[in-house]
Amino acid sequence: MKIALIGYGKMGKTIERIAIERGHEIVSIIDIDNREEMKGEAFASADVAIEFTAPAVAYDNCIKAMEAGVKVVSGSTGWFHQHEAEMREKCEKEGKTLFWSSNFSLGVAIFSAVNKYLARIMNSFDNYKVRIEETHHIHKLDAPSGTAITLAEGIIENISYKKNWVMGDLTNPDGTVTKGNTPKATEIKIDAIRRDEVPGIHSIIYDDYDTDTITITHDAHNRNGFALGAVIAAEYAKEHEGMLGMSNLLDF
Repeated sequence: MKIALIGYGKMGKTIERIAIERGHEIVSIIDIDNREEMKGEAFASADVAIEFTAPAVAYDNCIKAMEAGVKVVSGSTGWFHQHEAEMREKCEKEGKTLFWSSNFSLGVAIFSAVNKYLARIMNSFDNYKVRIEETHHIHKLDAPSGTAITLAEGIIENISYKKNWVMGDLTNPDGTVTKGNTPKATEIKIDAIRRDEVPGIHSIIYDDYDTDTITITHDAHNRNGFALGAVIAAEYAKEHEGMLGMSNLLDF
C-alpha cells in the first residue's frame, strides 16, 4: 500500500516506521513547510493519507486530501465534531472516504468497550458519582482530549440520567490549575492534566464517597499502540469506502 503522511512529528515518524515494517511504502510526507505538495503527483499516488496534526489545520488537510482523490485516516482531535455532518455528507454523497477516531490504540478500543459495559451496570447505582480524568503531554493543544470525550459519550449512552459532559479543572504544565465547571447531576466532569511527555492516561472514576471507589484506567506506555492502530486503519480504509471508525474495524 502507498501511504502519504500528513504531519511528521513524533507520531508521524512512529507511523512511518511501523508502516514500513508492515511492508508499506511512504510516497509523500507533508509537514508545516510543504503543504503545497498535497497538490502534487506523489501525494495523489497514495492509496491512503494518514493525518496526525493540530485542530487548526486538520479539517483543511482532510479536505485537500479528499480533493486529491486520496482516502484519509485522521487521528487529529479537537476538530471533527464541528465538521462531522459535512464529512459524512462528503463520504455518503461524493464517494469520499474518511476513517476518523479520537484514538487508534487497540487497547483503548478494548477499554472503551469495558467503559460502556461498566456504565450499563452503574446505571442502577446512582449513589456512585462518575467523572473522567485524562493526562497528556504538555504539547497537546486541546482539552479535554478527544478520547476522554468519546469515553464520556459512551457513558452517556448507557447511564440514563447523564445527558452531557463538561470541562472540569485543567492542570497546566507549570502546575497551576485553571478551575473548570462544577457538574450538575446530569453532567460528567472531565478533568485534564498536562504533564511532561505523557502519551496518554485515561481514568473513569465512580465514587461513592461513603463506601468505596471503582476506577478503570488505560495507560499508554508510548506512541506505538496509536501508530499501529492508525496503520491497521489505513489498511482497512484502502479496501473500504465511506465514513469509517474503530467500530467498523473491530467487532465488539
